[in-house]
Amino acid sequence: MNKQIIMYGAEWCGDCQRAKAVFAEFGINYDYIITDNNPEATELVMKLNNGNTSIPTIVFPDNSIQVEPSYDELTDKLKSLQLI
Repeated sequence: MNKQIIMYGAEWCGDCQRAKAVFAEFGINYDYIITDNNPEATELVMKLNNGNTSIPTIVFPDNSIQVEPSYDELTDKLKSLQLI
C-alpha cells in the first residue's frame, strides 16, 4: 500500500486549490503532480477517470480515488483514513 497521498492537478484549477487548502489546514503531506505539459500524468489521470482529464484526482494510501472532491468529501476521507 502506498503510504503517501498523490494529487494530480494544475495551478489554475480552483478545485485543486481547495484540496491543497484542506491538506494545509490539517498538515497533511502529499505528493503533488502537475498535469500541465506532463503527458504521462495526464494519461494516468485519464486512465483513472474513464478517459476524462478531471482534476484534482487524488489517490489515497488505500488505493481509493477521489475526483474533484468537495471540502466535506475530502475531510471525511481523511478522517476515514485516520489522518485527521
